[in-house]
Formats: sequence, structure tokens, C-alpha cells
Amino acid sequence: MALPRTFEDEVRAALADGAVIFEPEQLRTYECDGLTSHRVVPALVVLPADADQVQAAVRACARHRVPFVARGAGTGLSGGALPVAEGIVISLARLNRVLRWEPDVPEIVVQPGVTNLEVTEAVLGDGFYYAPDPSSQQVCTIGGNVAENSGGAHCLKHGFTVNHVNWARVVLPDGELVQLSRWDEPDLLGLFVGSEGTLGIAVEVGLRVLRKPEAVRTLLAGFGTTDEAGGAVSDIVAARILPSAIELMDRLTIEAAELAVQAGYPDCGAVLIVELDGVTVQVEDDLAAVEAICRENGAIEIRIAEDDVERALLWKGRKSAFAAMGRVATSYYVQDGVVPRTQLPAVLRRIAELEAEWGLRVGNVFHAGDGNLHPLVLYDERVEGEPERAQRLAEAILGACMDAGGSITGEHGVGADKACQMPQMFGESDLEAMARVRRAFDPVGIANPGKVFPTPRLCGEVPGPYRAHPLEKAGLAERL
Repeated sequence: MALPRTFEDEVRAALADGAVIFEPEQLRTYECDGLTSHRVVPALVVLPADADQVQAAVRACARHRVPFVARGAGTGLSGGALPVAEGIVISLARLNRVLRWEPDVPEIVVQPGVTNLEVTEAVLGDGFYYAPDPSSQQVCTIGGNVAENSGGAHCLKHGFTVNHVNWARVVLPDGELVQLSRWDEPDLLGLFVGSEGTLGIAVEVGLRVLRKPEAVRTLLAGFGTTDEAGGAVSDIVAARILPSAIELMDRLTIEAAELAVQAGYPDCGAVLIVELDGVTVQVEDDLAAVEAICRENGAIEIRIAEDDVERALLWKGRKSAFAAMGRVATSYYVQDGVVPRTQLPAVLRRIAELEAEWGLRVGNVFHAGDGNLHPLVLYDERVEGEPERAQRLAEAILGACMDAGGSITGEHGVGADKACQMPQMFGESDLEAMARVRRAFDPVGIANPGKVFPTPRLCGEVPGPYRAHPLEKAGLAERL
């Protein structure tokens, strides 16, 4: 469906030359995010240069009821930045400046297009760093991190993005510019962070940064099985030790990482990477305790990084794990679920059973400390039916997470990918409460429509004459 000509004219007048993309071949650049199995070509892409231009674009959308999708670096893995065919993409790539750094607070103020790693680089010279560290931190942007409430390896001790955002200036779906603060009541900032672009667009963010710890120690332990490694995780937490990170990788993921970056991981069934930070005396005591716990759980090799170079190499293997899977498969489907730590061994066994049932391999790499699984379902897109089987297997893994008392997402978001699993986790009254909040911010439903909440279009209908979906009858979804 073509956009109204008056809308296009209004957007072109509000933005500078070269800030509106309409050529079909260029629009395809924006047809998906990191979940490449979902693709939609938008009707238009705009690249505003500042908050005023973002406001102008959103106001035009509101006046003409044109759907819009905000986009950062496009590294999301749940289809959160999937365009709408009859709508526009608002790319925030040009809002990429660090605006202020105040060490006395300490707070850094950035535009949404600043990358995660650039925040740490901006404050490192003064002895600070930004704690949330997604594996894509070199390229993922703060705007996307805020939208998805991103975590990373070190969220176990230091928390997710929501714990590090002091305030944000937000363009609401009607074009109004507001400031949300963590000190306000009610906590609208906490509501906004993790809302996946459905409540507005952050155009300026004040971030809390942490002082570099006195000591950091990193331990790698190799185990014969994931059961043993999972048992060590539970025992570490039970001993009231709080590492900054506990990461687990299984044999398949270890092999892929070694092929890609030669991190020097042992040949074993699973490895744990445990990192401790804080006061030196406490860190050394905890390190000795963690080493003992790993040995008690059957560790066949333990290695402690001697310096920053060795520490960086250990982390390089883990941070490269997703991309490294391209060494052992032509395609893979990244899943994201959460289980209680005590259920890790059982859920990993269930994933192995599902591998056998569906005839596809699964590589497991995850934030073991908070039970955030990232199973990588491997498949060959050239083989008929394999992509569909991979998706069904990934959905079955989410089912196993929920059966274990867990959740359908830990940090990647619901997006378009997991919207159909929402009713499996939440009751109708829960979904209606969420939908009412969304309508309070966006009554006409133009901000990232089709995400988070299930709709008949996303979840599929039986071929034939249209029949209203039960969720549509209940007022929880609309026909698009």
C-alpha cells in the first residue's frame, strides 16, 4: 500500500536532503534485523539528524496514521526492528554523539545511536566503565539496548540496562517530547525500558557508569558434561558467591569458537567462564572457593587468566560464539529463554532429547549465572523443510523453559519472533493489562505494530474464509 503523498511531502520537508530513502534496492537494507528469517520491505526509511527531526517524522506519522518502526544497528534477534510494509523505518544511526560526561555524578549522556562499547571507551580514561555488555557490544546501540532492556555476560552482578538508565528524553507516538526519570513516580522510565519500541523513541539517554573494580579475576573450568557444569553453577550461587559473570558453553559451541578464534579452550563436554570483581581480598577468597566448587563437581581442567591479555582471549571465544556457529552450520536460529538455575541440568537434558526428536543439532551457550539460555538451532536453509523444523524445535525449547518455571525471553525481547508464545506464559487478564498500557501511550497503534502481542497475522490462520481469532474476539489483537 502506497503512503499518502501529503505524508511523503511533509516528511521530506522536515528532513534534510539525503535523509529520506525510497529507492527499492536501498529499502531492502532495512528489511530485517538479526532475525533474518523474518523480512518485510518498508515503504520509506528516514534518517533524522537530531531529536527535532525525529519529532517531526513521528508527528507526521501520527497525523496520517502511518505505522513507524524505530531502528538502531539492526542487531536484534527477535524481529523487534522488523518493518511494516505500509509504514516507515525511523533509523537513529545519525544520532550518534556523546553529549556530556560528568565524572562527579557519574553519568554520561548519549544519543541513541552511540554504540554500547563507545560508552565505556568514553569514560575509561577516568577509571569508569558501562556494565551491560551484550555480545554485540561493538556494534549494538544504546537506543536498541534501552528498547530491549539488553543484558550481557555481566548482568548477573551488575544488572540489565534498566538498572543503568537514569533518565531518557522520549518522543511519544503522538510526537510529544517528554523526559522520564528513574526518580519519578510512577516509574514510567522502568516501563519504557524494554518496551521494544512500542511506547516511543528515546532520543537522549543519561546512563549510570561504574568505577572500575580494584581486582578482576577470570577462571575457566572444563567439565566432562553440561550436567557437571550446571551443578557447579548452582553450588557457586548456593555458597553465596556473586560473580560478575558465569558463562557456560557446550562441546559443539566450544568447537565452533576454537575454529573461529583459537581461544585455547580445552577439549571437553562443557566449559564455565567465571569472572569475579571487587575488592582484592574478597575476590581472591571467592576465586579459591569457586575453584574448589568446580573441582568438587568434576572439573577436569581449571585455568585462571594471568593477565588482561589472557582474560581477553577467554572472553573472545565466548563473545564470538554466535558468529562462530557459521563454521559448523550454514544457518542457525538463536533462541532466548530463561530457567531457574537449579533446573539448568534438567533443561539441558531436555534440549538434547529435542535434538534427537527433530534431527537437528543445538549448540548451547548462555548466561548460566541467571539461567538465561541461548540455544543455537543449526540447520541448512537449502534443505527443504529444515528452516521450518528449526523454528519448531526452537519453539519446543521455549516450551521446555516454561515447563521448568522459566520465561520465553531473558534479554532478546519478544518482538515478532515470540509473540505467539505470549499466551502460553500469560493469561488473558495479564495480556489485556499490558495492551491497555500500550494503548495509553499509543491509542492508534502506530508505534512498532505487530510486535510483542500475538495477532492473527503473525500467528497464522487456517486457510479459507476469514475467522476471528480468539484473541481478536477478546479484544487482545486486531486484524491487520
